[in-house]
Amino acid sequence: MGKPLDPDMFDPVCPSGLSPIRVGDKWAGMIIRCLEDGPRRFSELRIPLRGVSAKVLTQSLRSLERDGLVSRTAHAGPAQRVEYGLTPLGRSLLGPMDALCAWAEEHWDELLDARESFAVVCDEAV
Repeated sequence: MGKPLDPDMFDPVCPSGLSPIRVGDKWAGMIIRCLEDGPRRFSELRIPLRGVSAKVLTQSLRSLERDGLVSRTAHAGPAQRVEYGLTPLGRSLLGPMDALCAWAEEHWDELLDARESFAVVCDEAV
């Protein structure tokens, strides 16, 4: 058995709600990847992210904007348009995301096996 966990390891003052890593938002990483090569319009994002509803995409973009990872720029003129782009903070996530993608690729078979085993165990428990 390892060293006991510190009961104060999670500082109650810590802004953990500001964490850009969201288990519940499966679209954030994909949105960041879509913006990697430059700003995009909402309609452009909908193409590779066709599995997300407009409402959920809007919510994800707003969350990323709130966290300072994505900027929203409204262009005035006869053809008004809005573009979303990575901020410097958002762009700083690309390296860690590359590392996570490489890790997932290296361990893909193990991850799939674990999920399949878990599904079997859960099915048997029901």
